[in-house]
Amino acid sequence: MKKYLFFFACLLALGSFSVQQSLAQTSPSKGITGSFAGVSFQEFVRQAEAQTGYRFYFNPAQTDSLSVTLSAANQPLPAVLEQLFKNTPYRFGIDQDQRVFIIKGEELQAQLPSDFLNSGANNGGSDEEFPGYFSKNSAKTASVGSETKLYEIGLKTNKITPGTATLRGKVLDAKTGEAVIGAVVMIESPLTAVNTDENGVYALALPKGRHTLIIRSIGRRETKRQIMLYSDGRLSVDLSSHVVTLGEVLVSGNRARNVTSTALGVTKLDISTIKQVPTAFGEADVLKVMLTLPGVKSVGESSTGLNVRGGAADQNLILFNDATIFNPSHLFGFFSAFNPDIVKGIELYKSSMPAKYGGRLASVLDITSREGNKQKFSGAGGIGLIASRLTLEGPIIKDKTSFIIGGRTSYSDWLLKQLPNSNLNRSKASFYDLNVGLHHAPNDNNTISVTGYFSKDAFKLASDTLYEYQNQSLALKWGHVFQENLYGTVTGAFSGYNYRVTSSNNEVNAFKLAYRQEQFSLKTDFVYNLNLAHTIDLGASTMLHQLNPGTFSPLGEASLVAPDKLAKEQGLESALYLSDTYEVTPRLSVTAGIRYSFFTYLGPKTVLTYAPDVPKDENTVAETNTYGSADVIKTYHGPEYRASARFSFTESASVKVGYNRTRQYLHMLTNSAMISPTDIWKLSDSHIQPQLGDQYALGFFKNFKNNIVETSLEVYYKTMQHLLDYKSGAQLLLNHHIETDVINSKGKAYGVEAMVKKTEGKLNGWLSYTYSKSLLQSDGQDFEEKVNGGVYYPSNFDQPHSLNLVSNYRFSRRISASANFVYSSGRPITFPLGIYELGGGKRIFYSDRNQFRVPDYYRADVALNLEGGHKAKKLAHSSWSLSVYNVTGRKNPYSIYFKSEEGVVKGYKLSVFGRPIPTVTYNFKF
Repeated sequence: MKKYLFFFACLLALGSFSVQQSLAQTSPSKGITGSFAGVSFQEFVRQAEAQTGYRFYFNPAQTDSLSVTLSAANQPLPAVLEQLFKNTPYRFGIDQDQRVFIIKGEELQAQLPSDFLNSGANNGGSDEEFPGYFSKNSAKTASVGSETKLYEIGLKTNKITPGTATLRGKVLDAKTGEAVIGAVVMIESPLTAVNTDENGVYALALPKGRHTLIIRSIGRRETKRQIMLYSDGRLSVDLSSHVVTLGEVLVSGNRARNVTSTALGVTKLDISTIKQVPTAFGEADVLKVMLTLPGVKSVGESSTGLNVRGGAADQNLILFNDATIFNPSHLFGFFSAFNPDIVKGIELYKSSMPAKYGGRLASVLDITSREGNKQKFSGAGGIGLIASRLTLEGPIIKDKTSFIIGGRTSYSDWLLKQLPNSNLNRSKASFYDLNVGLHHAPNDNNTISVTGYFSKDAFKLASDTLYEYQNQSLALKWGHVFQENLYGTVTGAFSGYNYRVTSSNNEVNAFKLAYRQEQFSLKTDFVYNLNLAHTIDLGASTMLHQLNPGTFSPLGEASLVAPDKLAKEQGLESALYLSDTYEVTPRLSVTAGIRYSFFTYLGPKTVLTYAPDVPKDENTVAETNTYGSADVIKTYHGPEYRASARFSFTESASVKVGYNRTRQYLHMLTNSAMISPTDIWKLSDSHIQPQLGDQYALGFFKNFKNNIVETSLEVYYKTMQHLLDYKSGAQLLLNHHIETDVINSKGKAYGVEAMVKKTEGKLNGWLSYTYSKSLLQSDGQDFEEKVNGGVYYPSNFDQPHSLNLVSNYRFSRRISASANFVYSSGRPITFPLGIYELGGGKRIFYSDRNQFRVPDYYRADVALNLEGGHKAKKLAHSSWSLSVYNVTGRKNPYSIYFKSEEGVVKGYKLSVFGRPIPTVTYNFKF
């Protein structure tokens, strides 16, 4: 196939253009002569064809307002057209058969995709040059012919009948054939829009008749389709990558969606955005970019947990292809668990949580992986100072079945061994992970996918104690179109997490501590487009939790360690949900839903009952009950309400309100402010009730400059019940009766979040500011169940002020620079205030819990990104990323610790990165 073949020749058979041709067939070598003063373009064409023998192809509707004023004396036609269309939106091209193609407002394509024709000698995509002439303003783009052709949808009738019809289809990547998640499919009048789901499927209820369909997505070229909708039908669309000279970073491809949707506190990010943000060790990191968003914080550098709107780290549901990930980090939190070359889309819900999600109080982070290239074999990877990665993908059956496999590994063990310090070079720190995926689309009505994830971390720091932990997940998903307005998916998933701690330096005290939890889930989700104003989501889910809370055993025959083992736990969590999005008027839309969840705590288990109105301990046990396997011990259930509404003042400004109620049946036992490898998860049981949260939110959204600049201001107030706090000196590890050491607490959180985001241009990025408070209250009946006298006190992750600036400047197509600045208030801490003697021994007197704060945190990072050449035919495309993390070298305190020296308690600050961290990463694609 010739490289520069003009695709407009194909439009002759489609009949979308009016052909204006003359019966005269004079030699095309003749030039144009004449004086044209305000004549219509059609008249100019008639005379030009008569004089030159060229034939013109154009849409009369696009040129009916064009007049021609010029003089020519035997000038070549290309020169005359260049003069005529200079500084206008019109483009033209001429092929070797003297055919002139003209279009308005779009760029012309001088090359068809290599797979445009699937048979014959042209199927190879030859580089042979085509001897046509193209106007200087022309450039390669998606097929404009598809945008001007009229697509007739449904059963054609002579007369359009009143009513609505459902248009359904898929949005796919033109290069890889992968589904495009979160693409906007819309019409402007009446304004109606939907987003594609994780399978690229959309369903849009429209009035019958003629429409211009607009399709937009992050990092891809916007395209349009002219449709005549007679009845329910289908239309699938391919989107091309959007590469322009000023190659902007798009935070959201859904222009105005922040204004028009009913959702509050929702952020969608594309992986191209994430890769622009500088991070430690040069690895693109999903979680670190989340921390630059308003309302999302962490308790310190290298921490692995997210604290969203005053919630604890265990109150976030992190899903990877619908399977739960319990520990989302590698290497002390320096790397996220998600390979950036595998990730396709990220959605964070801080509020307006869809009814299909449940089980956590604070947020949902939904991450989906790519399906693999359905067109050709390809790969990508990167080599950094600490870790490297490689991803391979390609078709098994072209356009139907694809695979993708990606892996990462670190070589930090080798680097540690090179250190001269004898303590440090005995340390160990390494990780690896593996992603696999298989996607099959047997026909237009069905898709089947299988995805798997496995990771392992191991570390020890100048000691003989080795820590290891692993994540595993597997998901099988089937999507099916039941009818034009009804689409559903069935998903089965498995998630596993385990850790092991071993110590073998002293044979007598050598031990092994092991923990394991598993989760099996099955769910169905349906989307039903009832009519133009109603979209209904409904479904059901069930999930089996199985926990092995801890096994402590001797390591080796010489070990004298006494073995200990906690009883296994299991519970069944199920839910039904229904949600309706209803457009009351073009200005007012509402979303209302309910999720009703059930939780059953199951045997086998021995349960203690304690005497009422006294502290729970071994001396107040009133009764012991033994339950057999699968016996019902305790059942909890209740409604979870979801509601939000949007009122639009104008097309670019709106106000929204929302309310969420959520329940959480799984708790994390930890006395630290972050997730650590040795944390233990605990199910709700007879003594520990499910957590319950209610959040109210109000937001104002306004866009400027044709939606290029987005602004938002949100306020929220949240109450939380049945939170777990701990008595002083509580034992969390290998505690057979943890209910005796926990305190039932409640909490509240409130705040204001402001954000300004510029999505396009040479300079783009976002600035966010958050003021928030997160408070707890432990006011039990007994003295030891009262914390700080029973009044509200700051939680471990209460950080009132937070400011984040993320910016990217593109100097050219190949060179860009990125920078980000982070500031936050110091987190609370409890200080020892003095030493006193009691009973002949010295004791430490502590302040009220979380009465003081560590110093404020701030950090600046910079990066320079160098792209390789952009030639279409290269063995591999490469880029370099040069970054400096913590460029100012500030010693931000990660924690404060205290030592008693000569009878005096002294405090010291511990910093993770106390100096600039330069990184070089080489990335490649083939």
